[in-house]
Parts: sequence; structure tokens; C-alpha cells
Amino acid sequence: MNRDTRVNSLGFAKSPAETRVVVAMSGGVDSSVVAAELATQGYDVIGVTLQLYDHGAALAKSGACCAGRDIHDARRVAETLGFPHYVLDYENTFKEAVIDEFADSYLAGATPVPCIRCNERVKFRDLLETARDLDADCMATGHYIQRAEGAAKAELHMAADSARDQSYFLFSTTQEQLDYLRFPLGHLQSKAETRALAQKYGLSVADKPDSQDICFVPNGNYAAVIEKLRPGAADPGDIVDQEGNILGNHRGVIHYTIGQRRGLGIGGLADPLYVVKLDPEKRHVVVGPKEALTTKIVPVREINWLGDTAFEAQAEIAVRVRIRSTKLPSDAIIRPTGPTTADVELLTPEEGVSPGQACVFYSAEGTRVLGGGWIWRGY
Repeated sequence: MNRDTRVNSLGFAKSPAETRVVVAMSGGVDSSVVAAELATQGYDVIGVTLQLYDHGAALAKSGACCAGRDIHDARRVAETLGFPHYVLDYENTFKEAVIDEFADSYLAGATPVPCIRCNERVKFRDLLETARDLDADCMATGHYIQRAEGAAKAELHMAADSARDQSYFLFSTTQEQLDYLRFPLGHLQSKAETRALAQKYGLSVADKPDSQDICFVPNGNYAAVIEKLRPGAADPGDIVDQEGNILGNHRGVIHYTIGQRRGLGIGGLADPLYVVKLDPEKRHVVVGPKEALTTKIVPVREINWLGDTAFEAQAEIAVRVRIRSTKLPSDAIIRPTGPTTADVELLTPEEGVSPGQACVFYSAEGTRVLGGGWIWRGY
């Protein structure tokens, strides 16, 4: 893009005052700083906050986003800085698009990542359409990820601060969405810089703790949420070895995850056993030795591709991949098997790969995010 003096900081060839931007405000410090920065620079800012679940029941709940207290905090920031702020009731949409699938995935023995689905199906789809309806030139968020103008098109890149990078959770951002989105915090080197900016702008949320839990899963107790959403889901069954021999009993498949070692209740064995597979249909928790957890070939579907060359046109693609948010990308080869499916070969096999997790693609060198997909079964 031609970066002359007529192009503003969001990449538009007009003044900030003529540029309308919708800021997705969660009520936390990150999105509040984005709104403050843009409002201070003179942009025509509109703040929008989504009510994603019953905020009356969540008012006193800390460690989550999009609850009643957070809506109040977002509104206060907007009032302080003098721009309009709207709250949209997306509770039904959120339940249908995110919570129900989360429950069904768990019941099917997968390990879902609902924050990705929320970005994909609510924030970057429905909210983005609302921004267009408001005649906004773009939508800005507080995510730690970078958007850059490449030689061919807008590119997605990891955040400058690797400790805050959220690219794992944003791999399903489409090219059309990326063209419209802006991520003003992606270049910051630390969260301390963000909080310093919040102090500079006098924001009441400057010292607000980061959200830790999935917003609708209090204290990280997934099983309790599943039992509430799907009564009877925690039916007991057998713990079996890889040959099908019964070693013990369990209190419901939803209480176990791939790679789990503790809490199996089958002590007294010479070698430790790990959960290597969940079979909800038979109500089996399958256990085996640690080496049985190692995976080299990962089948992936629902792939979103952000590369410059058509996905299917390539027999092999050398990349780096991340199969969980807490690990650094590692070398791999993608072998497309269809328009949105592939087998991913991990050059260094990994343990605990589970259906329902994301497999996110990165360029072999550098910071570019090439998309990703969903792991759907193990070999």
C-alpha cells in the first residue's frame, strides 16, 4: 500500500475524523486502550459490546469476559472518552454457535476450543456485519496479533510479544475479514505497555485483571458445565487398555482428557498409564503407555488458508504448526487432501494430540500466519 501523508494510521486515504471505526469492547484493558487510542487520534469511534450470556447471573463472577461488570466497564470508558457505545444481546447466537457445539464436542470425546469458535462465528462474523451496517470503514479489536500489507494482500502475523500472541485463537479469520479488521495492539512489546497506555488515558480499567477462564466455564470446571447443559452426560463406564481389557471404572468420559495420567484410579501397575483415547459410544476411557500418545500424522479439516498460492494446487507445503496455544510452532509438512482437508506431518512427533484442537499454520520462516484447521481424528 502507498503509505503517503494522506493515509491515516488505519490505512485509509482520508483524515481520522472522516474514518469511522467500530471497536469491539469486552470491558477489559486491551480493547479499552484501543478505543482510547483511536478516539484520541480523532477517529469517529463507535464502541460495541456483546452480551454473550446471562449477565445478571454473572455480575459477581471474576476472571471472565462479556459479563455484566464488563459491560459496565466498557460503557464507562466510552462515557469518559465521549464516543457512542452500544450493547448487543447475542446470548442466543452465542449459545447456538459456541456453547452447544462445545457441549456436543465434549460428549463426542473431543477437546474443543470455544474461544476460536466465538471469534469465528460471533465476533468476526455477526459483529463484523454490524460494523458494516453502521457504515464503519473497519473494525478494531484488542487482540494481540498483527495485520500487515503484503505484496499481494493483507497478511496476518504473530504479535510482537510472543507471550501475548493470540494467533492460535484467530487462525480462522478469513481474508475478507482480515481486509476489514485492524489490531492496534499487535506491535506492543509487553502487556505492561498496554497498562501504561491505560494509565495515560485515565481509564478505570487500567489495573483490571486479565480474563483467565472460558467465559461460560466458571473455575475451569468443564465437566460441571457439560452436565448442566446435557443432563445424564456423565454416565459411568469402563477404563480399558488398548486391547479392550477392563482395568477399572470411570464416572463419565467427560471427566477425562487425552494425555491425562492422574485420577484414573487404577494404581498398582508397574508402569504408569495415560488416557490415549476416549470412546463415548462404548463409554470407554482407553489407556496405554506414554509412547502411545505420540502422534506424527495429524488429519485436519475445515481449513482456512491465508497463503498466497491456492491451497489445493500444492502437493506439499513446508510450514511450522502449533497444535496447542501454549507451545511454540514446530516444523511440519502439509499435504492437502481436498479443498479444506489435509494430513499434517509433524517432523517432531508430539504427545497428547486430541480431536477438537486447532492445528494452526505458520510460514516456515518469519511470523506470518497461514491459517489452520481442526484436528478431527487420530491415527
